[in-house]
Amino acid sequence: MVTTLTPVSLLPVHDQPTHPCLKCGACCAYFRASFYWSEADDASPGGVPVEMTQQLTPHLRVMVGTNQAKPRCTALDGVIGQQVLCRIHPQRSSTCREFAASFEDGTHNPRCDSARSAYGLPPLTSADWISEPGDNQPEPPQWPRVA
Repeated sequence: MVTTLTPVSLLPVHDQPTHPCLKCGACCAYFRASFYWSEADDASPGGVPVEMTQQLTPHLRVMVGTNQAKPRCTALDGVIGQQVLCRIHPQRSSTCREFAASFEDGTHNPRCDSARSAYGLPPLTSADWISEPGDNQPEPPQWPRVA
């Protein structure tokens, strides 16, 4: 018997497994999330909520909680490695938007692996982004994708 695998993005929502990032969150509690000051909502309506940021340099802001020895972004809710979500996902910074989980776009990201490893999580593989047709996994929560 030959099993055909279908990329998750081609499956109907009710057949898609939970996005791997929603069970991780390690990057949000491992890296400093700094970005250009004008991405905050005091300069760009709909931007990163300024109250969740701190000034890092005259031109950079940083997410509260990420500029310390044991970082954890103030916008991250949940338990790392179990279930997480970003409370400001639609308003997240370019730093977060541009951070791709390993193999999410078909490319390995060693920084994702490092963050996951720090929390005892295995690296993501390309198989984490593929589901078998008919898996009929429960519909995932309607949370936004985390960074």
